Amino acid sequence: MKKIILASCAILAASFATQAGAQQGTVNGAAGGAVTGAIVGGPVGAAVGGVVGAVAGTAIDPPPREVVTYVQEQPAPTTSVVVEQPIAVGKPIPQSVVVTPVPSNPRYAYTVVNNQRVIVDPQTHTVVQVLR
Repeated sequence: MKKIILASCAILAASFATQAGAQQGTVNGAAGGAVTGAIVGGPVGAAVGGVVGAVAGTAIDPPPREVVTYVQEQPAPTTSVVVEQPIAVGKPIPQSVVVTPVPSNPRYAYTVVNNQRVIVDPQTHTVVQVLR
């Protein structure tokens, strides 16, 4: 029975990781959560820990230093997009905001919102880092 529960939860965690875009953080979170859960609660703890870890693993990883440096070194734009909502890491900016890809790393793009340089995921427009 324990093996069935563990296998079912492993499949669930893998499915969640796939649906979440199979980001590295999700996979690492699921594995780390499963190990911690197994230590604390045995096979059932491993299953629950894997799912919880997968959710926690989807946290936004900061961009590489070279991406931050590139965005900081770009000329200041003449205008800044004004957005009513607060700009925060993990929250999306409106899809209507035009973002500029980082040439050396297409996983990131940037824009200037409310007079702040913002690094975003170009596919989801999710804020990865706000440069101050």
